[in-house]
Amino acid sequence: MASDLSSEFVEYLRQGRHLTAVDGRGDSTGQTDADQRQAKLWELVDLPAGEFAEQAARFHGLDRVALQDMMSAVSLAASFSPRFLRETLVFPYRSPQGDVVLAVADPTNLSAQRAAQIVLGKGVAIKVATFEDLAVVLDQRLDQHETVPGDALPAQFREDDIESLRDLASGAPVVRAVNDLLEKAVELRASDIHIEPFHKGFAVRMRIDGLLRQVSAPANVLPQAVISRIKIVANLNIAERRLPQDGAARLRVGRVDVDIRVAIMPMQHGEAAVIRILPKDRGLLVVEKLGFSPPDETRLRRLLKLPHGMIIVTGPTGSGKTTTLATVLSILNEPIRKILTVEDPVEYEIPGINQAQVKPAIGLTFAAALRSFVRQDPDVIMVGEVRDSETAHVAVHAALTGHLVLTTLHTETAAAAVPRLLDLGVEGYLLRSVLRAVVAQRLVRQLCERCKTTRLLADADFTDDPRLTAFGFHCGDVIHEPCGCDRCAGTGYRGRLGVFEVLELTDELRELIGEKTDGLKIDTLAIRGGMTTMLDDGIAKCRAGLTSPAEILRVTTLR
Repeated sequence: MASDLSSEFVEYLRQGRHLTAVDGRGDSTGQTDADQRQAKLWELVDLPAGEFAEQAARFHGLDRVALQDMMSAVSLAASFSPRFLRETLVFPYRSPQGDVVLAVADPTNLSAQRAAQIVLGKGVAIKVATFEDLAVVLDQRLDQHETVPGDALPAQFREDDIESLRDLASGAPVVRAVNDLLEKAVELRASDIHIEPFHKGFAVRMRIDGLLRQVSAPANVLPQAVISRIKIVANLNIAERRLPQDGAARLRVGRVDVDIRVAIMPMQHGEAAVIRILPKDRGLLVVEKLGFSPPDETRLRRLLKLPHGMIIVTGPTGSGKTTTLATVLSILNEPIRKILTVEDPVEYEIPGINQAQVKPAIGLTFAAALRSFVRQDPDVIMVGEVRDSETAHVAVHAALTGHLVLTTLHTETAAAAVPRLLDLGVEGYLLRSVLRAVVAQRLVRQLCERCKTTRLLADADFTDDPRLTAFGFHCGDVIHEPCGCDRCAGTGYRGRLGVFEVLELTDELRELIGEKTDGLKIDTLAIRGGMTTMLDDGIAKCRAGLTSPAEILRVTTLR
């Protein structure tokens, strides 16, 4: 770290201090503006979390505190609401010497410090921690405080009493329970919340970095009331408990705007709910963050310069197809191009691009929107997903009439997209004319930079998993493995990156497209022609220390 603070960083800190001084005059509007300014102070400068904390502590003359010290200290979080602690990213505790300490991520947030002094007294020592460490300690130390002892279940409750259920779902305990679940999901970077009913109570799991993790279910609230509250938020019918329902809403969770998609499904012991969380502030969409290898990135950028044709992104649900398409659109997004998208849902809002969301209830389907799009004189059209024969035909004809069409399919490999489109009724001669490339992808968990370890492969490793030999590893090769620390919640992984294969249609490959095309033959010929498979891309990322062999084995197969 440089010995001198950067002038840009100092200016940010001064702005934060100035704004907090404004709210000290008792102006509630100033306080709100200051809080919004401070909420993401560390995101305004391009510094790692640890370096930001070090520089902020030096600027304000404060001490630093490590995650281990906060985890081992006596928590004083019970004196505050969990929402206050999460929104302000502060953690109160008692040091081994008996001092009362408030760990903060943003030292310029004086309103949070004053609130803590009101509760804990004037002699509160302020120390600086990284925002990542505070998120971890709050996640692990708040569970024991989030249950309110006074909240009791009703003595009697009839499931067919809709009005009582509606009143219960609108009560403070249930509203607080659902809000806390959403806040915890945002804090843990979860993509989904799964609420599952069982014979005794219900379970809650969150999908974090692609894998489900069990979390504590809200206590002292009825499962039916929690599901009903979710229905109310998503504008669904709480009286309907026999049929599946789908809904959506836009919420403010803490200081983050999120879109949620809700799917309700009747099960044996009640209704299950899955909440998909789509944060609106996802940061910049740049190809470098996706994980394309340099040759594949060069090939993709060359394909995007084509004036017309079809480019398809394939993979299972949750493999990052929408993120890849949104990044591609951000590359194409220039004033000289008109770009139209039809999606379900609109996950990324990109300024300068005309985005529409399908509404099947009123007849606005992918196919219907596509027909109207062609009359809007677009240069680029993005179709969220080709789900049926009608959408496939309209998309192919849009590509034939001089548009660059981007879309997604659910197939296992890039080559499998060809027989899938033929199965949807697209004629082979049309597909040969319009298909330019297929990008297949998976998401693998990225090793935690703080705790990942290295070791040499031994003979026992190849005995335990012979696939390592097929991957090209040899005894004595160095591999990186997960270890587990407080930052990654003991998993050894934090964040995800993609593994890709880019199938570019050559004249030789087009000759294989017919009414009974074999995807395996296309795949074999493409590999022979130099295509890097997802497995090859994953192995390269293993050798670079970005992920582990176990992760590649989890999401890819030998071909």
